Amino acid sequence: MVRSTTALLLRRILRHSVSNPPTLLRHHHPLFYSSLAASQPSSFVRSRAVSQALERPHSLSSLRFASAKAKPKLSAEENLSKVLDSEIDCAQQESVVQQDELPDGFPFQVVDNPGDQAITLVRKFAGEGIQVSVFMELDDVDDMNEEDEDDGDDDREDGGSSMPKISLIAKIDKGEGRSLEFCCELAADRLHIESMLMKRDDGSSDEGNAYEGPEFSDLDENLQKAFYKYLEERGITSSLHGYLHDYMIQKEDREYLTWLKNIKNFIDN
Repeated sequence: MVRSTTALLLRRILRHSVSNPPTLLRHHHPLFYSSLAASQPSSFVRSRAVSQALERPHSLSSLRFASAKAKPKLSAEENLSKVLDSEIDCAQQESVVQQDELPDGFPFQVVDNPGDQAITLVRKFAGEGIQVSVFMELDDVDDMNEEDEDDGDDDREDGGSSMPKISLIAKIDKGEGRSLEFCCELAADRLHIESMLMKRDDGSSDEGNAYEGPEFSDLDENLQKAFYKYLEERGITSSLHGYLHDYMIQKEDREYLTWLKNIKNFIDN
């Protein structure tokens, strides 16, 4: 009896299990899926990640490398030509149009041959031919500007000028086969005679071993003043400095630009 009752109960339990499976197997909780996905990515997730990696654009460094590799390297001549172009552009932007008008009362005509470092002032005076060669070293201008920055207060106290000095060679010719030549230094506030010499028309000194006179600074003071007066009467004074300074600065700019263009033409051809 006990056995039959036990068997009957066992059969009922088995039938109930088959017809009604556990809820856990039929209805999984959402947390089950999320934990499963986190611990074991599906094949779909893995394939999607690979696809995105393949579709992602190249990094910036890769593009730069490719660009640098593809760009041909300039030769030395091409690089020099490119730098010259840049310098020419800068020089053209900084250049100033030369003023052809002479200041009122300026006694000379200006002879300016392109390519020459100097200019020449010419005039006639009382039957004399006067030529004044004008030089100005632009390096001296930069040096003076640096000195002015260091000693600006002293210059202002002493009334000094930052304007550069100009070298003059004044030749006075009377058409008699000889000429008198003065080597001068022209500053903004004064003219200084450094030396003087008699010359023949061929440009040589009066005599090969002839006596040329003492140093100008050793001459009697009254004689020195007379020579200064002699030059002043012919228009050679410190008043020339302002115009000549501006002119020589502009000439330097023009000559530099021409020089750059000549070099560029040589390199390119």
